[in-house]
Amino acid sequence: MGLISKINTFLWSCPLLFVLMGTHLYFTMKLRFPQIHIIKAVKLSVTPEKQSASGKNTPVSPFAALATTLAATLGTGNIIGVSTAVALGGPGAVFWCWLTGVLGMATSYAECYLGSLFKEKNREKVFVGGPMYVLKNGLGKKGLARFYALCTLVAAFGVGCTTQANSLTQTTSLTWGISPHIVGIAAAVVSGMVLLGGIRSISKVCMKLIPALGFLYIAGCVILLYLNRSVLVPGLCMIVRCAFDPSAMFGGAAGYSLTAAARYGIARGLYTNEAGIGTAAIAAASSDTKDPSRQAFVSMTAVFWDTVVICLLTGLVIVTNMMVHPESVQGVNETGLAAAAFRYLPVGGNTFLSLALVAFAITTLIGWSYFGERAVEYLFGMRFISFYKLCYIVMIYIGAVIPLGVVWQCTDLVNAVMVVPNVIALFALQKYIK
Repeated sequence: MGLISKINTFLWSCPLLFVLMGTHLYFTMKLRFPQIHIIKAVKLSVTPEKQSASGKNTPVSPFAALATTLAATLGTGNIIGVSTAVALGGPGAVFWCWLTGVLGMATSYAECYLGSLFKEKNREKVFVGGPMYVLKNGLGKKGLARFYALCTLVAAFGVGCTTQANSLTQTTSLTWGISPHIVGIAAAVVSGMVLLGGIRSISKVCMKLIPALGFLYIAGCVILLYLNRSVLVPGLCMIVRCAFDPSAMFGGAAGYSLTAAARYGIARGLYTNEAGIGTAAIAAASSDTKDPSRQAFVSMTAVFWDTVVICLLTGLVIVTNMMVHPESVQGVNETGLAAAAFRYLPVGGNTFLSLALVAFAITTLIGWSYFGERAVEYLFGMRFISFYKLCYIVMIYIGAVIPLGVVWQCTDLVNAVMVVPNVIALFALQKYIK
């Protein structure tokens, strides 16, 4: 445990931040700032494609693929993760987190383009793809492809399953005192009913649930920002100032550093939107679209909504609350800054945030189940998918009732390792990206 923790601290402090931010900057320049087309991308995400790649009605639409991606990325990291970043890195961490989202859209475009370009059809006539297929079909690196698929499977059981189930337990136990066993069984049943139906079932649920959840959470943030409107502009200014001069906060008494602001902000942003890890390309490839560029634009909006919008709103809520109600954060631990802010919602602040955390955790469970399913299919064939789904459902319950310190550390390490083959594929096949 100690060794893994030290490795994670090293990887997520310098090497990975350098690799991922460097990749984001490179593809932003190479693709001539695809971020400027975000309005076009958002429009494409809600505009049905007239004809699919197979010439039939699209079984998995581009928006459905986007919703599946958002289901996996929108989670507790958007709330608790931002809270931790501000606590450890100061208000400036919000700026660096936001910047990773802006630049990360370019990397997301690139990996989703390649995922759509090198996808295949399985025996059920459903498109499958992602970095493992890009590595196999694009580079001919079957060994590296299997390695990536194995890491994806481990991450699905870790960060996508057991850790999310544990987050459910912690939230429901603290807020309503519900037994972890009851929470685990309920989460397993609800998630199981969805994921047993495969990608079509998952995408249908995500298409209905994700927009509603996102809208409600954004609405809650907007209400709080309206209540704190007197310090909204000063709060934005403080975030920018502290990103480069942390001593600007509260007369320099906070003790933050530029390194801490950048490290925790960038790390949390990268971890939240997963741009560069490659999982978004797995969902993007499921879309029955004939145009890789179109799907890449649509999938790129996941990073926009996840980090550029929701993480920024969460950060603004936390910072403005610290300015208006400084007493509310006294003695609060690093994960509690968001909860301290949401207490000031006119009605049911704590309940609202708890329900948001529960809902986001469930959607992450569902979204990541698909990533693991595709990894199992690639490694072992479709005959093992049913067994995988059964194991996944069981692990939801197990994750809800056991301590997960070691699991968190292991999945952090696996996520870090997944970056390497994905980035190799991006740079080796960049000539195909248009």
